[in-house]
Amino acid sequence: MTDTRLESTRRIAAPAADVFALLCDPHGHVAIDSSGMLQDCTGEPVGNAGDSFTVHMDREALCDFPEMGRYDVTVTIRDFEFDRLISWTILGRVRPQIGHVYGYCLEPAEATDDEPAGTLVTSVYDWSDIAPEWRDAGIFPVISEGALRGTLGILDRTVRRGYPRG
Repeated sequence: MTDTRLESTRRIAAPAADVFALLCDPHGHVAIDSSGMLQDCTGEPVGNAGDSFTVHMDREALCDFPEMGRYDVTVTIRDFEFDRLISWTILGRVRPQIGHVYGYCLEPAEATDDEPAGTLVTSVYDWSDIAPEWRDAGIFPVISEGALRGTLGILDRTVRRGYPRG
C-alpha cells in the first residue's frame, strides 16, 4: 500500500473463472458494490481491454457530495488477462477526468487442511495518476480500504451463491 493506492485481499472458495465471470459482467459490479453508489448499469459483459459499459451512480450514498445526485459514468477496461486481472478507469461528467483506476488480481489458492482450493482475490484502488486538480482537492481516497474489504466479502458471498442466478 502507498499513499496513492489501496489493496485488500481475500481468499474465495471458488475457481478463478467463476470470480472473473462476475467481474466481467456490469451487473456483477452493481451486485457486489459495498459503497451503495452503484445503482444499476447498461451494457454487456466485457471481454477485452478497451471494452466499456455504463454505470448509473448515486453519490448520495456516500454523503460526501450529495449535490452530485444521480449520474452516469463509463467504465472502460484498461487491463484484461482472462481469469487473472481486470482493471478499469472511470469516465464521468467532471472535467478534467479524474484518472483513478480500480481492479482485481486473481491468483490460484491451493487447498489447505482448513480450506478448499479457491482464488486469492486482491481488490486494487489506485489514484497515483489522477489529474493534479483532483490531487490538490484532497478528496482521495474516495473509497476506503474497509469498503474494498466489504466489497470482497460481498463478492465471496455472491460467487458462492452461484452468480449469476437465473
